[in-house]
Amino acid sequence: MSLAIPVSTPAKADVSGVFAAVAASRSKLFLLVFLIVAWVVVCWAARAEPLISGFINDVELSEIVPGADALGPIRDDVPVYDVLSNGKVSGYVFLTSDFVTTTGYSGKPIHVVMGVDPDGRITGVRLVKHSEPIVLVGIPESAIREVTEKYAGLDLVEEAKSGGSAHDLDIVSGATVTIMVIDDSIIRAGLKVVRQLGLGGLAPEKEPAGPQRQLVEFNGGSVPLSDWQTLDGDGSLRALRLDVGQVNKAFEDTGDQRATARPEKGAPEDIFIDMHLALVSAPEIGRTLLGDDEYENLREWLAEGEHAILVLGRGKYSFKGSGYVRGGIFDRIQLIQGDVSVRFFDKMHRRLGRLATADSPSFTELDLFKIPADIGFDPTEPFRLQLLVQRAVGAIDKTFITFDLGYRVPDRHVEKVTPASPAATAAAESVSAGAMERSDPDQLSHLWKRIWLQKRFEVAALVAAIVVLTGVFFFQMQVTRSERFTYWFRIGFLAFTLIVLGWYANAQLSVVNV
Repeated sequence: MSLAIPVSTPAKADVSGVFAAVAASRSKLFLLVFLIVAWVVVCWAARAEPLISGFINDVELSEIVPGADALGPIRDDVPVYDVLSNGKVSGYVFLTSDFVTTTGYSGKPIHVVMGVDPDGRITGVRLVKHSEPIVLVGIPESAIREVTEKYAGLDLVEEAKSGGSAHDLDIVSGATVTIMVIDDSIIRAGLKVVRQLGLGGLAPEKEPAGPQRQLVEFNGGSVPLSDWQTLDGDGSLRALRLDVGQVNKAFEDTGDQRATARPEKGAPEDIFIDMHLALVSAPEIGRTLLGDDEYENLREWLAEGEHAILVLGRGKYSFKGSGYVRGGIFDRIQLIQGDVSVRFFDKMHRRLGRLATADSPSFTELDLFKIPADIGFDPTEPFRLQLLVQRAVGAIDKTFITFDLGYRVPDRHVEKVTPASPAATAAAESVSAGAMERSDPDQLSHLWKRIWLQKRFEVAALVAAIVVLTGVFFFQMQVTRSERFTYWFRIGFLAFTLIVLGWYANAQLSVVNV
């Protein structure tokens, strides 16, 4: 008699399970790669169209340009829509983000649709999209929209004459950065549009035909040294000194009884702020104040066309405040030059340990700020640093006033350069155009695209790291089967984040609201 004993085959079952898991993993990985590629393609295709095209249908046309009854085509020269009334052009509509940087507290753009009439006057403004965390701190969005819409009726021709300071800044307490960015974008974008379209008698700024000016260069030569007293005496250093009495008087002059009832404490002659400013990208000024080592560090920090200022401060009031720690933007100072205004972010900032000049006074704040190359800043022309002074007038309410510190680099730091002849310029442009064509003109037509191309290896490494990390999240059940691998992968990725992203790329992870 034969006895049949059933024999199980666990090895075959395990192999089948492994193949099934691998097949499922491949499907998930394929889906992940497909989604990433699709996202890149969509973003690449969307970049060609002006942003206004995606927001023009979100606003009531007659609210942006009163009396408008039809929307004309978008212009070929600038991303602006003609607005028609009874068949005739009565105004123009555009999006601020198409013309200027509108990055807010959240690190994302604040999109504002606005209109102007042929006389260069703002006809209407609408906030159409933002990612600001204002609601999370108890500020109703209606308050932001109300302030934004008050810009209707503002004369941009007068703003052009005053350098963008002909209007009063109405700030919502708790949303200082947001309001300042909106104000800055409305004024700068509006001025760009009215100049390009020739509205209100304004015209695009032309390049000077004669000798041009630039900061003195010492190619191959030794940069001369000076001292604090000399720089302070000839205007290479400029100062804004305010005492408590002056600030209290300035708040009284606003007519706000809440601010008058809460004066700054201290004797009237006490120093409120003693703020000094210097253009340290001028070689002699920079080497004198920073010293040889720090000046070389500054030169390495600045890319071609970038400049830097040194801001020094002491007294009861800080020109930095603490808002930049949370939001990454310095909300108490901005640089203004004509139509150009620069707000400084944490990535544009470096602390300075000490001054190299032996005869300089002591300061509690010593900070360097970078001015981007594509902002339109001319270091040889006058500019001003605007200081925002705030005063609490309630539990959460504040009122604000501004003070200006004017600056013009002395002529001894400037030299004249003769522009190249038209023929030489044309030849250079031809060579440049040929090089750009060989490298893909779409990629090199704007500064930010060139920067991305220059950083393509860093970007590729970051994308690869994100893909790897995302893959681990998708397949964490398989990864965590090996305790040793999981431990070393975690340590390795944390080290990559600290060394590559933190120290090398100088990036940071920050939590705005939890």
